[in-house]
Amino acid sequence: MPTVAESQTSTETDWVSRFADDVIAESERRAPGKPVVVASGLSPSGPIHLGNLREVMTPHLVADEIRRRGYTVRHLISWDDYDRYRKVPNGVPGVDESWAEHIGKPLTSVPAPAGSAYPNWAEHFKAAMTAALDELGVEYDGISQTEQYTAGAYREQILHAMKHRADIDAVLDRYRTKKDPAAQAKGGRKPQQKKVDEAELEAAEGSGAAAEDDGSGNSAGYFPYKPYCGNCEKDLTVVTSYDDDTTELNYTCSACGFAETVRLSEFNRGKLVWKVDWPMRWAYEGVIFEPSGVDHSSPGSSFVVGGQIVREVFDGVQPIGPMYAFVGISGMAKMSSSKGGVPTPADALKIMEAPLLRWLYARRKPNQSFKIAFDQEIQRLYDEWDSLVRKVEDGTVLPADAAAYSRAVRTAAGELPGTPRPLPYRTLASVADITAGAEDQTLRILTELDPENPLTSLDEARPRLDRAENWITTQVPAEARTIVRDEPDKELLGSLDDQGRDSLRLLLEGLDTHWSLDGLTTLVYGVPKVLAGLEPDAKPTPELKAAQRSFFVLLYRLLVSRDTGPRLPTLLLAVGADRVRKLLGA
Repeated sequence: MPTVAESQTSTETDWVSRFADDVIAESERRAPGKPVVVASGLSPSGPIHLGNLREVMTPHLVADEIRRRGYTVRHLISWDDYDRYRKVPNGVPGVDESWAEHIGKPLTSVPAPAGSAYPNWAEHFKAAMTAALDELGVEYDGISQTEQYTAGAYREQILHAMKHRADIDAVLDRYRTKKDPAAQAKGGRKPQQKKVDEAELEAAEGSGAAAEDDGSGNSAGYFPYKPYCGNCEKDLTVVTSYDDDTTELNYTCSACGFAETVRLSEFNRGKLVWKVDWPMRWAYEGVIFEPSGVDHSSPGSSFVVGGQIVREVFDGVQPIGPMYAFVGISGMAKMSSSKGGVPTPADALKIMEAPLLRWLYARRKPNQSFKIAFDQEIQRLYDEWDSLVRKVEDGTVLPADAAAYSRAVRTAAGELPGTPRPLPYRTLASVADITAGAEDQTLRILTELDPENPLTSLDEARPRLDRAENWITTQVPAEARTIVRDEPDKELLGSLDDQGRDSLRLLLEGLDTHWSLDGLTTLVYGVPKVLAGLEPDAKPTPELKAAQRSFFVLLYRLLVSRDTGPRLPTLLLAVGADRVRKLLGA
């Protein structure tokens, strides 16, 4: 674990350390001697995706660095489960259009998807995220906004906001003449703005609380509080009057026609509108650091307006709040949680180990976008990770890369679980592809990778092996899977010229003496060199590379009836020496 001095020496190159410096200084200025408070907010309105995870990982990494320096930190995750149910997401198992009847209710009052073990919609989607955060080593204090509001925790703040509603309205009014993203999209824009604008629009549509209204448009005046209906539970209510002295509030429901008079000094079935709720919580919790997405950071957005409301209304201070960029998926558009089928942290953790996923968030500054690979790119990412590990071990790693690695593999609480024998991911994936998960075959092949230091149990290769198997079975299309031939391709073998037959002969003659991953690598690359009259370790020329490609294609066609496939050394090991001899016509 890095010492304080080690953490501070990486400040010049490591974004996490720089933010930690700023947050510690700000916390000591605002609240000396008290725990440092950082915050995240998640709306369980549907699957909580990998873009939302950045909302958590950014403050988590900063909080963890501060803990490493010996400070007490509270990382608050506000579950915005008292938000309204806005729309029925697509692609969620156990959900159909009948859930539309619940639109407008708090998320905790909406039934969970059919077959769920959880009591309501919010708890169903919180559960998967909670399990993923545990696996990722994220330490946090979870706060249910349903519990906070219904217990009256914010009563004083609600009454204060209602008393100062004219002040809040004045702040909001400063931005009402500005064009919103939708209005901008309808007008002209420069070509280079198009991609950003469309991304912002998509984010605004799918960001849950960010799209809620600010309480304006009421003919009876501006009210920053919205009750949930006492009859139908929906927030399609209109406040018709409010008395500051008695706290008596009248509202009607446009959904069911119900009307009610309540006293806000006693009433707990409603919430502040989002643009007031967020800054209220900054002041209430004393938040020092909380990032926000691009959709929260434009003029008139929640973060910008909130900074003025927290200061002018709640006598608080806006957190240090870096804007974070989008997280994408290889081969897919930017994620929006309002759309079904988007990958979640739980999905990612099925195909990659927790340290690798942590590393993807740690190595990029918050304002840098990046993609998480669910396609073949995951093999390259693992190669890059393994290369980083080797550099850390031999002392050649750069400081910023060392810091990102340290944050990936451990937290202030200790090391994250890892794979005892981390074999190359692409090799494990190829083996899983060829063996279809048969453990005896898998163990045989992995044992033969390095005969001088053989694997003795598959547990040595886990959990990486399990992640690679999951990737093959869930992300690789059936038509792309590798199927080894049962019988030799006699027609192809019979059509070979002398060079083709000689290349197969040289390969077969070398199998016994080269039967390991490194040995077979030398063999398959060396055969074309020997045929050309060169030494097996000769540097390849362009002509030699062309000959190697032709030889590889021949082997793939004879073994798997395709022109490409898993790396040949791995494929040969997986097929086994006897079967290779049979399929190559020995």
